[in-house]
Amino acid sequence: MNSSDVLGLTVQAAKTLLDRGEVSSYELTRAVLDRIREVDGRVNAFVTVTEDEAMAQARSADRRIADGDTGPLTGVPMQIKDNMCTWGVPTTCASHMLQDFIPPYDATVVARLQMEGAVLVGKGNLDEFAMGSSTENSALFPTRNPWDLDRVPGGSSGGPAAAVAADECVFSLGSDTGGSIRQPAALCGVVGLKPTYGLVSRYGLVAFASSLDQIGPLTKNVTDSALVLNAIAGHDRNDSTSIRYDPPDYSRALKPDLKGLRIGVPTEYFVEGLEPGVEEAVRTAIGVLEELGAEVEETSLPNTEHALAVYYIIAPSEASANLARYDGVKYGYSAAEADGMWDALDKTRQDGFGPEVKRRIMLGTYALSAGYYDAYYLKAQKVRTLIAQEFRDAFQRFDALVTPTSPSVAFKLGEKTADPVQMYLNDILTMPANIAGIPAISVPGGIADGLPVGLQFLGPPLGEETLFRVAYAYEQATEWHRMRPDL
Repeated sequence: MNSSDVLGLTVQAAKTLLDRGEVSSYELTRAVLDRIREVDGRVNAFVTVTEDEAMAQARSADRRIADGDTGPLTGVPMQIKDNMCTWGVPTTCASHMLQDFIPPYDATVVARLQMEGAVLVGKGNLDEFAMGSSTENSALFPTRNPWDLDRVPGGSSGGPAAAVAADECVFSLGSDTGGSIRQPAALCGVVGLKPTYGLVSRYGLVAFASSLDQIGPLTKNVTDSALVLNAIAGHDRNDSTSIRYDPPDYSRALKPDLKGLRIGVPTEYFVEGLEPGVEEAVRTAIGVLEELGAEVEETSLPNTEHALAVYYIIAPSEASANLARYDGVKYGYSAAEADGMWDALDKTRQDGFGPEVKRRIMLGTYALSAGYYDAYYLKAQKVRTLIAQEFRDAFQRFDALVTPTSPSVAFKLGEKTADPVQMYLNDILTMPANIAGIPAISVPGGIADGLPVGLQFLGPPLGEETLFRVAYAYEQATEWHRMRPDL
């Protein structure tokens, strides 16, 4: 098997080849590593490539397959975003602060995937500590969009989205705090799922904003997303926010029609600044949903307009608290030359954190400070409750909601780095789902100006089965998920 044979290869297709004995995991993994070697010098999707470990895991997977001890992901090459702990493999968060950090344990999601026999080929690039919308905030290097190497892949899971789009892995895991799985999935033309908060363990995920963070899959189609979620979902006693819930087999929800389903179209998500090509693609996609038998109706979520302000108070506040642990003493970067403990602490954070991380720490520290806590943080939490209630009311009437994922297609590298507010606005359509803790999925929904457009579906808490049904039916009725970038 050579590197060209992995182009477009899905989890399901790879598993079929492995089960039939038409290819071994060793051969498949070797081909994926060759693909990484061929294209990642241009894409920069990987922080670390784990070639030796991957080949050892592939041999082990082949033994399992020979013994009949196999599951849907056994022998399938994967990537993990580099903010999830991997035993013996560096976990940098794309930050100088953790550039030499090698975790002594695996994140729960990593352990579960490796129990399934999936093969880790490397760690994906991201905005530093997952803070950003373009992967330009990586302290290491920016990732490029495989559809146009002069454009961003989105963020913060830009490395995972680009790696999946460029066929440098069969699937990847990302994290989503305000859209960091779905927005890059949209910009790179792949499928990205943010599960219900608490459905997937956060143990071993380096924290950004603990009440918003959630891990989810980036895949080439909806079926693969369901298969990966099957492997990583479920209660974990190591995570105090993990919910006690017995997840179903999500692949059983994949049905080709939408008869009887009610789908709402929130008017507030068609925001000022939405690119005409994006709106046209999404409106066309809504028409497809109707053709598939769904009852589609416009609705209103007026508190949506407050989501951006709420997010940029709560997320930086939690980041300020979470990143206080990086003091240059316990682990991570430590300033070598300093005049005493406090000077060492100052210099460690000054040199170890990049500009965007510092900006968010300062925003959060200010919002939590005496005299401002009630005016900002407490008020934001109250509005958060209103947003969540608004979604609950909407799901009394609708099974799912449909919106654009991102207000634009992928923008040029450097285009928005000088204006943080414009960069923050890229997540305006994805943030509300994190604030409310509900699941959301982005699927390829069209092409505008030669670049992918993302279509987002939102569901009620633990409504992943409905989301998979809607997303799968739409995917099967269109060809957008089959389109690949020409690298």
